[in-house]
Amino acid sequence: YGNEYEVGQGIANALASGLCAREDLWVTSKLWNTYHSPEHVQAACEKSLLDLGVEYLDLYLIHFPISLKYVDFETRYPPEWFFDPESEKPTMEIAPVPLMDTWRAMEALVEKGLVKQIGVCNYNSALLHDLFSYAKIKPAMLQVESHPYLTQERLLRLASEYDLSITAFSPLGALSYLALDMASLSESVLEQGVVQAAAKRVNRTPAQVVLRWGVQRGTAIIPKTSKVERLTENLALFDFELNAEEMKAISDLNSDRRFNDPAVFCDLAFNKFYPIYD
Repeated sequence: YGNEYEVGQGIANALASGLCAREDLWVTSKLWNTYHSPEHVQAACEKSLLDLGVEYLDLYLIHFPISLKYVDFETRYPPEWFFDPESEKPTMEIAPVPLMDTWRAMEALVEKGLVKQIGVCNYNSALLHDLFSYAKIKPAMLQVESHPYLTQERLLRLASEYDLSITAFSPLGALSYLALDMASLSESVLEQGVVQAAAKRVNRTPAQVVLRWGVQRGTAIIPKTSKVERLTENLALFDFELNAEEMKAISDLNSDRRFNDPAVFCDLAFNKFYPIYD
Protein backbone atom coordinates (compact mmCIF):
# COMPACT_ATOMS: atom_id res chain seq x y z
CA TYR A 1 0.00 0.00 0.00
CA GLY A 2 3.02 2.26 -0.29
CA ASN A 3 3.41 2.78 3.46
CA GLU A 4 5.66 -0.05 4.63
CA TYR A 5 8.62 2.24 5.29
CA GLU A 6 6.47 4.39 7.59
CA VAL A 7 5.06 1.30 9.29
CA GLY A 8 8.63 0.13 9.79
CA GLN A 9 9.48 3.40 11.52
CA GLY A 10 6.56 2.84 13.88
CA ILE A 11 7.72 -0.69 14.62
CA ALA A 12 11.29 0.51 15.25
CA ASN A 13 10.08 3.21 17.63
CA ALA A 14 7.93 0.73 19.54
CA LEU A 15 10.78 -1.76 19.88
CA ALA A 16 13.33 0.90 20.83
CA SER A 17 11.08 2.35 23.53
CA GLY A 18 10.43 -1.05 25.07
CA LEU A 19 6.72 -0.83 24.31
CA CYS A 20 6.84 -4.38 22.95
CA ALA A 21 9.16 -7.10 21.69
CA ARG A 22 9.23 -8.36 18.11
CA GLU A 23 7.56 -11.61 19.15
CA ASP A 24 4.63 -9.59 20.52
CA LEU A 25 3.88 -8.25 17.04
CA TRP A 26 2.16 -9.89 14.09
CA VAL A 27 3.49 -8.43 10.85
CA THR A 28 1.77 -9.27 7.56
CA SER A 29 2.68 -8.17 4.06
CA LYS A 30 1.53 -9.09 0.57
CA LEU A 31 3.13 -10.13 -2.68
CA TRP A 32 2.04 -7.67 -5.35
CA ASN A 33 0.81 -8.78 -8.77
CA THR A 34 3.94 -7.68 -10.65
CA TYR A 35 6.18 -10.04 -8.64
CA HIS A 36 4.46 -13.39 -9.30
CA SER A 37 7.29 -14.88 -11.36
CA PRO A 38 9.32 -17.19 -9.10
CA GLU A 39 12.54 -15.25 -9.69
CA HIS A 40 10.92 -12.08 -8.30
CA VAL A 41 9.10 -13.41 -5.24
CA GLN A 42 12.03 -13.45 -2.80
CA ALA A 43 13.24 -10.01 -3.89
CA ALA A 44 9.75 -8.59 -3.32
CA CYS A 45 9.60 -10.16 0.13
CA GLU A 46 13.07 -8.87 1.03
CA LYS A 47 12.07 -5.37 -0.09
CA SER A 48 9.15 -5.49 2.33
CA LEU A 49 11.40 -6.81 5.10
CA LEU A 50 13.85 -3.97 4.48
CA ASP A 51 11.16 -1.29 4.52
CA LEU A 52 9.46 -2.75 7.58
CA GLY A 53 12.78 -3.15 9.39
CA VAL A 54 12.11 -6.75 10.45
CA GLU A 55 13.97 -9.99 9.83
CA TYR A 56 10.90 -12.09 9.10
CA LEU A 57 7.20 -11.77 8.36
CA ASP A 58 4.61 -13.61 10.39
CA LEU A 59 2.40 -13.92 7.32
CA TYR A 60 2.95 -13.26 3.60
CA LEU A 61 -0.03 -13.28 1.25
CA ILE A 62 -0.49 -13.41 -2.50
CA HIS A 63 -2.48 -10.19 -2.94
CA PHE A 64 -4.54 -11.14 -6.01
CA PRO A 65 -4.70 -14.19 -8.29
CA ILE A 66 -3.67 -11.78 -11.04
CA SER A 67 -0.17 -11.87 -12.52
CA LEU A 68 1.03 -8.60 -14.05
CA LYS A 69 4.08 -7.79 -16.13
CA TYR A 70 7.18 -7.21 -14.00
CA VAL A 71 8.22 -3.68 -13.05
CA ASP A 72 11.61 -3.41 -11.33
CA PHE A 73 12.09 -1.45 -8.11
CA GLU A 74 14.20 1.24 -9.75
CA THR A 75 11.56 1.99 -12.37
CA ARG A 76 8.70 2.36 -9.90
CA TYR A 77 7.90 1.19 -6.39
CA PRO A 78 5.26 0.40 -5.48
CA PRO A 79 4.36 -0.37 -9.11
CA GLU A 80 0.57 -0.39 -8.65
CA TRP A 81 -1.57 -1.58 -11.58
CA PHE A 82 -0.38 0.20 -14.70
CA PHE A 83 2.63 -1.12 -16.56
CA ASP A 84 3.04 2.14 -18.49
CA PRO A 85 1.38 4.94 -16.47
CA GLU A 86 2.98 7.70 -18.56
CA SER A 87 1.72 6.42 -21.91
CA GLU A 88 -1.18 7.96 -23.81
CA LYS A 89 -3.48 5.09 -22.84
CA PRO A 90 -1.94 3.23 -19.90
CA THR A 91 -3.00 -0.35 -19.29
CA MET A 92 -2.39 -3.21 -16.91
CA GLU A 93 -0.34 -5.87 -18.69
CA ILE A 94 -1.08 -9.49 -17.84
CA ALA A 95 1.87 -11.89 -17.40
CA PRO A 96 1.35 -15.64 -18.08
CA VAL A 97 2.57 -16.92 -14.70
CA PRO A 98 0.88 -20.04 -13.27
CA LEU A 99 -0.24 -19.56 -9.68
CA MET A 100 1.38 -22.87 -8.77
CA ASP A 101 4.78 -21.46 -9.75
CA THR A 102 4.20 -18.45 -7.52
CA TRP A 103 3.16 -20.71 -4.64
CA ARG A 104 6.32 -22.79 -4.95
CA ALA A 105 8.35 -19.59 -4.55
CA MET A 106 6.22 -18.64 -1.54
CA GLU A 107 6.95 -22.02 0.03
CA ALA A 108 10.67 -21.37 -0.46
CA LEU A 109 10.33 -18.23 1.66
CA VAL A 110 9.10 -20.35 4.56
CA GLU A 111 11.92 -22.84 4.08
CA LYS A 112 14.45 -19.99 4.15
CA GLY A 113 12.99 -18.50 7.34
CA LEU A 114 11.94 -15.23 5.71
CA VAL A 115 8.28 -15.79 6.56
CA LYS A 116 6.52 -17.90 9.17
CA GLN A 117 3.28 -18.59 7.31
CA ILE A 118 1.90 -18.00 3.82
CA GLY A 119 -1.58 -17.48 2.45
CA VAL A 120 -3.71 -15.97 -0.28
CA CYS A 121 -6.15 -13.14 -0.87
CA ASN A 122 -9.15 -12.86 -3.17
CA TYR A 123 -9.21 -16.55 -4.07
CA ASN A 124 -12.51 -18.20 -4.98
CA SER A 125 -13.53 -21.78 -4.19
CA ALA A 126 -12.14 -23.24 -7.41
CA LEU A 127 -8.75 -21.62 -6.84
CA LEU A 128 -8.68 -22.94 -3.27
CA HIS A 129 -9.38 -26.50 -4.45
CA ASP A 130 -6.60 -26.12 -6.99
CA LEU A 131 -4.17 -24.65 -4.45
CA PHE A 132 -4.69 -27.47 -1.96
CA SER A 133 -4.11 -30.03 -4.71
CA TYR A 134 -0.48 -28.96 -5.12
CA ALA A 135 0.54 -27.07 -1.97
CA LYS A 136 3.40 -28.73 -0.10
CA ILE A 137 3.14 -26.05 2.58
CA LYS A 138 -0.56 -25.42 3.13
CA PRO A 139 -1.87 -21.85 3.20
CA ALA A 140 -2.61 -20.59 6.70
CA MET A 141 -4.89 -17.70 5.76
CA LEU A 142 -7.44 -16.64 3.18
CA GLN A 143 -8.16 -12.91 3.10
CA VAL A 144 -11.34 -11.90 1.27
CA GLU A 145 -13.93 -9.15 1.26
CA SER A 146 -16.70 -10.02 3.69
CA HIS A 147 -19.40 -7.97 5.41
CA PRO A 148 -23.18 -8.26 5.95
CA TYR A 149 -23.85 -7.58 2.26
CA LEU A 150 -21.28 -10.21 1.18
CA THR A 151 -21.31 -12.96 3.79
CA GLN A 152 -19.48 -15.56 1.63
CA GLU A 153 -21.02 -18.43 3.60
CA ARG A 154 -20.01 -21.20 1.19
CA LEU A 155 -16.46 -19.91 0.88
CA LEU A 156 -16.13 -19.69 4.67
CA ARG A 157 -17.48 -23.22 5.04
CA LEU A 158 -14.97 -24.51 2.50
CA ALA A 159 -12.14 -22.68 4.25
CA SER A 160 -13.16 -24.30 7.53
CA GLU A 161 -13.05 -27.75 5.91
CA TYR A 162 -9.52 -26.97 4.74
CA ASP A 163 -8.60 -25.73 8.24
CA LEU A 164 -7.92 -22.32 6.71
CA SER A 165 -8.34 -19.15 8.77
CA ILE A 166 -10.28 -16.24 7.28
CA THR A 167 -9.48 -12.54 7.40
CA ALA A 168 -12.33 -10.28 6.30
CA PHE A 169 -11.28 -7.03 4.67
CA SER A 170 -13.76 -4.17 4.26
CA PRO A 171 -15.79 -5.54 7.21
CA LEU A 172 -17.94 -2.40 7.23
CA GLY A 173 -18.80 -2.77 3.56
CA ALA A 174 -19.48 0.38 1.56
CA LEU A 175 -17.71 2.79 3.93
CA SER A 176 -14.27 1.84 2.61
CA TYR A 177 -15.30 2.65 -0.96
CA LEU A 178 -17.17 5.95 -0.72
CA ALA A 179 -14.07 8.08 -1.36
CA LEU A 180 -13.23 5.91 -4.38
CA ASP A 181 -16.70 6.36 -5.90
CA MET A 182 -17.11 2.59 -5.79
CA ALA A 183 -20.10 2.70 -3.44
CA SER A 184 -22.87 5.06 -2.40
CA LEU A 185 -23.85 6.21 1.09
CA SER A 186 -27.25 4.57 0.58
CA GLU A 187 -25.43 1.21 0.65
CA SER A 188 -24.14 1.70 4.19
CA VAL A 189 -25.03 -1.30 6.32
CA LEU A 190 -24.89 0.94 9.39
CA GLU A 191 -28.28 2.38 8.42
CA GLN A 192 -30.03 -0.98 8.46
CA GLY A 193 -32.75 -1.32 11.08
CA VAL A 194 -31.50 -4.65 12.42
CA VAL A 195 -28.05 -3.16 12.97
CA GLN A 196 -29.38 -0.06 14.70
CA ALA A 197 -31.71 -2.11 16.89
CA ALA A 198 -28.84 -4.34 18.01
CA ALA A 199 -26.68 -1.27 18.65
CA LYS A 200 -29.38 0.16 20.89
CA ARG A 201 -29.74 -3.09 22.83
CA VAL A 202 -26.03 -3.52 23.54
CA ASN A 203 -25.38 0.24 23.90
CA ARG A 204 -22.73 0.30 21.18
CA THR A 205 -22.35 2.07 17.84
CA PRO A 206 -23.72 0.48 14.65
CA ALA A 207 -20.13 0.09 13.42
CA GLN A 208 -19.20 -1.86 16.56
CA VAL A 209 -22.20 -4.13 16.02
CA VAL A 210 -21.17 -4.92 12.44
CA LEU A 211 -17.56 -5.53 13.47
CA ARG A 212 -18.71 -7.72 16.36
CA TRP A 213 -20.82 -9.72 13.91
CA GLY A 214 -17.66 -10.35 11.89
CA VAL A 215 -15.68 -11.45 14.94
CA GLN A 216 -18.48 -13.58 16.33
CA ARG A 217 -18.83 -15.55 13.09
CA GLY A 218 -15.17 -16.54 13.36
CA THR A 219 -13.39 -14.16 10.99
CA ALA A 220 -10.48 -11.89 11.77
CA ILE A 221 -11.48 -8.38 10.73
CA ILE A 222 -9.29 -5.55 9.49
CA PRO A 223 -11.20 -2.27 9.44
CA LYS A 224 -9.10 0.72 8.44
CA THR A 225 -9.09 4.20 9.91
CA SER A 226 -6.78 7.17 10.31
CA LYS A 227 -8.57 8.47 13.41
CA VAL A 228 -7.33 7.48 16.87
CA GLU A 229 -10.81 7.65 18.38
CA ARG A 230 -12.21 5.38 15.66
CA LEU A 231 -9.35 2.92 16.19
CA THR A 232 -10.22 2.78 19.88
CA GLU A 233 -13.87 2.23 19.03
CA ASN A 234 -13.05 -0.54 16.57
CA LEU A 235 -11.04 -2.42 19.19
CA ALA A 236 -13.78 -2.28 21.86
CA LEU A 237 -15.59 -5.38 20.66
CA PHE A 238 -14.93 -8.01 23.29
CA ASP A 239 -17.10 -7.00 26.24
CA PHE A 240 -20.46 -7.64 24.57
CA GLU A 241 -22.12 -10.26 22.36
CA LEU A 242 -24.88 -10.34 19.79
CA ASN A 243 -27.62 -12.89 20.33
CA ALA A 244 -28.49 -15.60 17.82
CA GLU A 245 -31.44 -13.66 16.42
CA GLU A 246 -29.28 -10.59 15.81
CA MET A 247 -26.54 -12.63 14.17
CA LYS A 248 -29.05 -14.24 11.81
CA ALA A 249 -30.82 -10.97 11.01
CA ILE A 250 -27.54 -9.29 10.09
CA SER A 251 -26.44 -12.29 8.01
CA ASP A 252 -29.78 -12.18 6.21
CA LEU A 253 -28.81 -8.76 4.82
CA ASN A 254 -26.57 -10.59 2.36
CA SER A 255 -27.08 -9.52 -1.25
CA ASP A 256 -23.75 -10.75 -2.68
CA ARG A 257 -22.71 -7.11 -3.12
CA ARG A 258 -18.99 -7.09 -3.85
CA PHE A 259 -17.34 -3.66 -3.71
CA ASN A 260 -13.76 -4.74 -4.48
CA ASP A 261 -14.24 -6.45 -7.84
CA PRO A 262 -11.43 -6.43 -10.46
CA ALA A 263 -13.99 -7.04 -13.20
CA VAL A 264 -15.34 -3.58 -12.39
CA PHE A 265 -12.42 -1.46 -11.23
CA CYS A 266 -9.82 -2.82 -13.67
CA ASP A 267 -12.21 -2.17 -16.53
CA LEU A 268 -13.05 1.36 -15.39
CA ALA A 269 -9.68 2.52 -14.08
CA PHE A 270 -7.02 0.39 -15.79
CA ASN A 271 -8.42 -0.18 -19.29
CA LYS A 272 -8.53 -3.94 -18.83
CA PHE A 273 -11.52 -6.22 -18.31
CA TYR A 274 -10.23 -8.95 -15.99
CA PRO A 275 -12.85 -10.77 -13.91
CA ILE A 276 -11.76 -13.26 -11.25
CA TYR A 277 -15.24 -13.97 -9.83
CA ASP A 278 -18.15 -15.44 -11.80
